[in-house]
Amino acid sequence: MGLFHGLNISASALTANRLRMDVVSSNIANAQSTRAQLVNGQWQPYRRKLVELGSLAQGSFQRVFNRQLASAKGATGGVAVTAIREDSTPFKLVYDPDHPDANQDGYVQLPNVDIVKEMVDLMTASRAYEANVTTFNAAKQMYMKAMEIGK
Repeated sequence: MGLFHGLNISASALTANRLRMDVVSSNIANAQSTRAQLVNGQWQPYRRKLVELGSLAQGSFQRVFNRQLASAKGATGGVAVTAIREDSTPFKLVYDPDHPDANQDGYVQLPNVDIVKEMVDLMTASRAYEANVTTFNAAKQMYMKAMEIGK
């Protein structure tokens, strides 16, 4: 395992969680957007986006763990965004005949964004970000103490 391996893992998690927070804030900002994308000549509401995270280390946990034990260099590890995909849940239908995007029955399609879910996702990403900042700072302090020992 390299000297800065722990810092690299924390840095990759910081980057991934920052992207998660950006996507969640985009979802919240577009929670009422009824004209977000043009599909087959028709305007569609904004569709909620989800971030999928994965490991930079390839293979199962047991395989990566065994490789770490056997290797002096250590396997690369960390967190990576594997995909940003659209949520396939149906749009919400709200009766509002005065809305400019209402259909002939008076219903408006609203985005499939649930503010409560988004706030939970935002809190989760924020806490994960904070945990990785703490980990990064702890590793940095250990390196600083190790340098003081060498004096």
